[in-house]
Amino acid sequence: MTKHVTLSELNNMPESQFVSLLGGVFEHSPWVAEGAASGRPYDSVADLHAAMVKQIEQAGEQAQLKLIRAHPELAGKAAVRGELTEESTSEQAGAGLDKCSPEEYARLTELNDAYNNKFGFPFILAVKGYDRAGIIQQFERRLQLSLEDEKRESLQQIYKIGGFRLNDLINET
Repeated sequence: MTKHVTLSELNNMPESQFVSLLGGVFEHSPWVAEGAASGRPYDSVADLHAAMVKQIEQAGEQAQLKLIRAHPELAGKAAVRGELTEESTSEQAGAGLDKCSPEEYARLTELNDAYNNKFGFPFILAVKGYDRAGIIQQFERRLQLSLEDEKRESLQQIYKIGGFRLNDLINET
């Protein structure tokens, strides 16, 4: 994703345009951008990100679970079928998930299934800075967590992903 807008432009655009531009920062959840629109103007991308995170934190468990479930599996069926959002495709490719060996793909499929069976939602990891082996290691570690701890961890990863996406999209000046 290239830088599309300055913070000043974002602060001054109509709410519908703001929501349209930022609606995909948190996967298939434009309600996050809608909630943050009224907090403008923002002094920094970090302030905007904090406002968006606050929307999610205050939304309650059902909305949070819906947000978690809106994310695709890593190297999952949607990736194979080419059905990911542009952002998710780029992020997964950046971690080399589009170049899995048959063995790695089989292991990720097995981990995705075990994870979904245990938690009822897809494994989410801000993959920037990870390689395939590191992703598999995180998968295995997090499969040992309790449901509550994993919900919290998933949200923390979603917040990181949102921060990366905002920084890719917005110029501070």
